[in-house]
Amino acid sequence: MKFSVSLATLAGLALLLALVAFARQLDHDESQYVAATMLARHALVYRDFAYLQTPLQPILLAPLAAAAGTLAFPALRLANALFGATTAMFVLAASRAAGARPAAALRAALLLASTDIFLFSATIARNDMLPAMLLAAALWMLVKQARGEGGRMAAMAIGLLLSAATATKLSYAIPALAVGALALIDRRYRPAWLIAGAIPPALLVAYTWHAAPDAFAFDVLRFPTAAPEQYYAAGRAWKLAWWARALDVTKFLALGPALLALIVVVRAPRRDRPARTALTHLLDLLIVAGLIAALLPAPTWRQYLLPALPPLFVRLALLWEERPPGRAMRIATVVFVIAGIAPSLIAVAQGFPLATAIENGRRLKRAMDRDDVRGAIATLSPQFVAATGWRLDPRFAAGPFFFRSSGLLPFADEARFKLVSRARAGAAFAADPPAAILIGGEGEWTSGDARLDRAMVQIATGAGYRPRPVTGTPFTLFVRPRSPRAPVADRVPIDNKR
Repeated sequence: MKFSVSLATLAGLALLLALVAFARQLDHDESQYVAATMLARHALVYRDFAYLQTPLQPILLAPLAAAAGTLAFPALRLANALFGATTAMFVLAASRAAGARPAAALRAALLLASTDIFLFSATIARNDMLPAMLLAAALWMLVKQARGEGGRMAAMAIGLLLSAATATKLSYAIPALAVGALALIDRRYRPAWLIAGAIPPALLVAYTWHAAPDAFAFDVLRFPTAAPEQYYAAGRAWKLAWWARALDVTKFLALGPALLALIVVVRAPRRDRPARTALTHLLDLLIVAGLIAALLPAPTWRQYLLPALPPLFVRLALLWEERPPGRAMRIATVVFVIAGIAPSLIAVAQGFPLATAIENGRRLKRAMDRDDVRGAIATLSPQFVAATGWRLDPRFAAGPFFFRSSGLLPFADEARFKLVSRARAGAAFAADPPAAILIGGEGEWTSGDARLDRAMVQIATGAGYRPRPVTGTPFTLFVRPRSPRAPVADRVPIDNKR
């Protein structure tokens, strides 16, 4: 199989992922990622707005959001589709570098792309696909090093990629630390050069920490552990139980051939040829590290399993290269592939919600123009504000996720960290009222909690805001009564500084 054929196949995959990105249901999880990328164009993460992840993605993608303008939300989904296709390409390249033939390597890449874990992560505006792509690129170089083909510059590049993945999503620190520990044992991985490569992304993280150490510690370290536990303990505590997490992991892996691949790898005989020992140790280590990274947060969601998939499918390519699957295994693989792609096929058949969101954004903008909105927009659904071109209130950069929490911070720290909880929203609006409050994007149609939007309606009404339904959309714009003396300069598009 020629390289051009593989490249054309992966280009086709990128187009298919872009199609699914337009069809994927809108998800409230996207709120903070779109908001952070919009705000990072003119503000510093943690110091000027909250971001409940490590900081690289919004900083890196802010120029894309600036170029896309009112199409920033779909542009970020399409960027993830491109990251997904590139991840599959690196898995193909890693499989080839490990010794798999072109057909087996391409099969491994396409099996990866048929998992629901991958398809979800590559077609939604979250921070899952970029670090997976960085990990897959590092894996390709690590495979070469395991075979004695890498040099110092390759080791630096690996360190840079793994550090950048961690600077994008903290769970990737587990695979990065696993590689670092392996490098200390096996000197072919050149630990000093690995560390040197890791420095630039680490410095970026350190800079954002230094600018707002308390906010960084809360956003990145405390909130991701304390908030989910508080939220689910209030009504769905069973989601935090070990048996529920085990069922979730099994379910997510079974939506696609990942579970089958894991079974094949676990059952593989440990009779590797000496030349393959270092390589299989590397792949097995990264699979285990990826699974540990997935299991640490509670509850467990499908995208958390993504770090384990690139090394898993490279390992599968090698096993099936040495011992091709029999008829029963091929049939089982087809069944699991169908299970993996079925949710995405159903989504495509049901329409294109992202196109509807773009049109709703135009209607929202016309409504804001009609009501002469001036200033920042507060909302639990900031991903929809992007389409209007108007400024987002940075206190709502975290979408609904901090708002729904209770007592995680003293009110003084909420204000200091640019956050607003439900309990403090009334006081926050009284002290610094937004120009308008957008309500309607946090509900079942975005996998959200409609009770939160109902709470926002009560808060907005209590603060004297007037409801203005936006015709043809699920949204209502609550507009603040404005003094006739309010200066026109208050009305500033989102690409201007606050």
